[in-house]
Amino acid sequence: MARKNQKAPWEEEEEIIWVSKTEMKNDMEELQKLGEELVNLKPAVLDKFPLSDDLREAIADAQRFKNEARRRQLQYIGKLMRNEDPEPIQAALDRVRNKHSQSTAALHKLEQLRDRIVEEGDEAIAAAMTQYPNLDRQRLRQLARQANKEKKAGKPAKAFREIFQALKHEEEQEF
Repeated sequence: MARKNQKAPWEEEEEIIWVSKTEMKNDMEELQKLGEELVNLKPAVLDKFPLSDDLREAIADAQRFKNEARRRQLQYIGKLMRNEDPEPIQAALDRVRNKHSQSTAALHKLEQLRDRIVEEGDEAIAAAMTQYPNLDRQRLRQLARQANKEKKAGKPAKAFREIFQALKHEEEQEF
């Protein structure tokens, strides 16, 4: 006689995945931290994020609150985040962070080009002209000579900054 609890051998058993209470708490804390990062963003940036209306409203409230009310609101945001898919939100947050690091890298490139223009002169100016054809070659030569004079005399680097501003202006014109 077969037992009542025993399943037939041809029936598949469902695999049960046990999640510990600690693991669940850690997941909820991660969601709360993600929510806190969203609260720290500006409203104009938040508009680009895929958020539900309730979550968007809770974030706006948290941005207004201070101290204990803010802490409780952040916990509420963490609770709302459990119903959201965190992957698209995290991807959008990563894009926002990456945009900042890309602009920093672009400014470093411009600084290096400026340094080359001041040190090397015409060769670096020619390279800059191929990269930014709208630059004024004569003005760049003039500023490079002036920057070298200022450097030797120990004066403030006005021409040095002007070269950077000209390069930055051309970089912005491309986009």
